[in-house]
Amino acid sequence: MGTNHHYAQIHQQNANCFTKKLIAWALYSLIPLALIHFYLFPISPAQTPPPIIETTIEHTKQTNPQCDYFNGTWVKSTIKPLYNGMSCGTIKKGQNCMVHGRPDTGYLHWRWKPDNCQIPPFDPTLFLELINNRHVAFIGDSMARNQLESLLCLLATKSEPELVYSDSKENKFRRWVFKEYNVTVSVFWSPFLVKGLEKSAASGLNHNKLYLDSADEKWASNLNKFDVMVFSIGHWFLHPAIYYEGERVLGCHHCPEFNHTEIGFFGIFQKAINTTLKKVKDELNMSDKLVVVTTFSPAHFEGEWDKAGACSKKEPYKQGEKEMEYMDTEMRKVEIEEVTEAAKEMEATKGRLRIEALDVTKLALMRPDGHPGPYMNPNPFAGGKKERVQNDCVHWCLPGPIDSWNEILLEIVKRWRH
Repeated sequence: MGTNHHYAQIHQQNANCFTKKLIAWALYSLIPLALIHFYLFPISPAQTPPPIIETTIEHTKQTNPQCDYFNGTWVKSTIKPLYNGMSCGTIKKGQNCMVHGRPDTGYLHWRWKPDNCQIPPFDPTLFLELINNRHVAFIGDSMARNQLESLLCLLATKSEPELVYSDSKENKFRRWVFKEYNVTVSVFWSPFLVKGLEKSAASGLNHNKLYLDSADEKWASNLNKFDVMVFSIGHWFLHPAIYYEGERVLGCHHCPEFNHTEIGFFGIFQKAINTTLKKVKDELNMSDKLVVVTTFSPAHFEGEWDKAGACSKKEPYKQGEKEMEYMDTEMRKVEIEEVTEAAKEMEATKGRLRIEALDVTKLALMRPDGHPGPYMNPNPFAGGKKERVQNDCVHWCLPGPIDSWNEILLEIVKRWRH
């Protein structure tokens, strides 16, 4: 036992001695290598890394320019919505599903998960800091208004918006101010983006009139006041209409009482988007501003719009469960193509204007559960079940899936500011 212990001590001493010599040899061999490196690659004062300048907006460092936000799936989430139907005062009544008595709440607990990255939960403080002293305008139809009201509710959890302008009871033109941040948020009703006359009992028209070569002056005359513009249109192009360029009639959609050529609305939709982006490029080419086009959001009517259960699903579609229909595909395609071409032009001409698509078509397609349905009206079944009931399977409950549109909008704003 003692002999073994003695040999172990000798072995340990020899090992320690060898280790010390090995370390010394390694250090001596590294010194000439280091001298050669500094001789060949001297450190210049000009190459010294600049100091990191901390900003008040820490989250701008978290942008992911390679993230594809628009391909993914909806996953269950334990994160609660930032607001509810009682806490936010700017929700349009028809989208306040909670207050109107919608009994299920599962549609509130899903988050959009891109395939190759993460989208952080919406940060109202960060959004307000990023657009400090700026004006965000939502321009388009009722889907633009739906997205605007989602954003107002999200931001109101940090800072209360003050309504400083409203045109009428219809609330088609409104403006709010977040005084603490000097941020202005506004909405402009313009369902075609180009100059147009809408069908209505007041106008006596049973069809729309679109002048495709002229941007709608209601928003175009205010362009220089905006810093961020979010355009969102589509559903009004499905209605009967006559199309003009100047005073010349191009044709019409669904107008058998007129002797006009019937033409499809996809090409007309493309002309309207093209005219809109051309106007913005011509006016703001060298301005450090952001233009966002929110792509077409599909409806989810199953059968007749006034039949009970027109959009009664309680969960999102799974991957591959629902294919995009032809019309939805074409409307999205038009917007993506026009935005891509406009962005390329800005890059080629060294323009400072940034143009991006907020491509929500697939996200929206997969959420048949997120619409008001019969709860567009208060307590629709208070008197018992009904065979016929008015349904909204186009717009989105607030809170609801459309809040995710604004989470992605925040990521786009972060990339713009970064």
